[in-house]
Amino acid sequence: MKTKHNFGAGPCILPQEVFEEASKAVLDFNGLSILEISHRSPEFIDVMEEARSLVKKALNVPDGYTVLFLQGGASLGFLISAMNMSGANKKAAYVNTGAWAKKASKEGKNAGLQVDIIASSEDQNFNYIPKGFDISSDYDFLHITTNNTIFGTQFKSFPETSVPLVADMSSDIFSKQIDVSKFDIIYAGAQKNLGPAGATVFIVKEEILGKSTHQNIPTYLNLLTHHEKDSMFNTPPVFSIYVSMLNLRHLLANGGVAAAEQRNEAKAALLYNEIDSNPLFKGTAVKEDRSNMNVTFVMTDDALTDEFNKMWNDAGLVGLKGHRDVGGFRASMYNAMNIDSVEVLVEVMQEIATKKA
Repeated sequence: MKTKHNFGAGPCILPQEVFEEASKAVLDFNGLSILEISHRSPEFIDVMEEARSLVKKALNVPDGYTVLFLQGGASLGFLISAMNMSGANKKAAYVNTGAWAKKASKEGKNAGLQVDIIASSEDQNFNYIPKGFDISSDYDFLHITTNNTIFGTQFKSFPETSVPLVADMSSDIFSKQIDVSKFDIIYAGAQKNLGPAGATVFIVKEEILGKSTHQNIPTYLNLLTHHEKDSMFNTPPVFSIYVSMLNLRHLLANGGVAAAEQRNEAKAALLYNEIDSNPLFKGTAVKEDRSNMNVTFVMTDDALTDEFNKMWNDAGLVGLKGHRDVGGFRASMYNAMNIDSVEVLVEVMQEIATKKA
């Protein structure tokens, strides 16, 4: 079978060793399948606790924070974070850097908050990260989306603010080192750098729990509920959490987040260097804000698009088609992608340039 190189932006690839160990557990996990064990069994409670512990270890989470595995993805996280951070002013600031940031602000309004978009890059089709904006001290919190899968931009540093900071880190959590102490809530869908789709991880400053002024938060949407039940208030996504645990073990055994960050920077540099030096291609995001996770680019000669599509398909590349809001191509290079796959893409880009020279 021909090797496939998966550049898809959705559910990501995982290390082969993780796939293999997870597949064994589907058939036999202490005499049962991991797919059928009770979430109340001692065996799974151990899995849950190890997964939570490994999140803390991987990101150097300081004391005073709780790690929760929930469901609903970032889409539910938009609402959960707004409800739980609702303060005396019922007023929140959002930075609009793309489709997911816009959806987050919409759910802030649905949570009953006054939502102010204090900075936006919509004027340039979200091809940059806004900087130098002012944040009034009367906001209950500031919300950012740290990496933008559709438009290929990424916060390289986080806003300095006197108000609590909330972040959707779905597509770049565990890809680089961060200072968790800067945030009151971090949330992320598992399906990029953590594990398979199904789980959502929350990292929450414990002092905010139970402090929301929002009236009548539904029980499930109250983060205090899950903290008090050690992420076991209801049936969790057992398999997703198990595979996330395996992947965190693998990450830590291979140098942790610091080493992953170096590998991710090398992959991004290789591809961006080709985009910048090859006259047939052009990046869509401004250079200083380019994402290391999602590289967006277009061809300078549309007449060559069909030929290039055939070439990368023939080379075993998968998922390179760009989002409709940007067009062109998008190469998503999450943690588990080896640089070998990026080299194959670069070779195809060089090959079409040579043919057209």
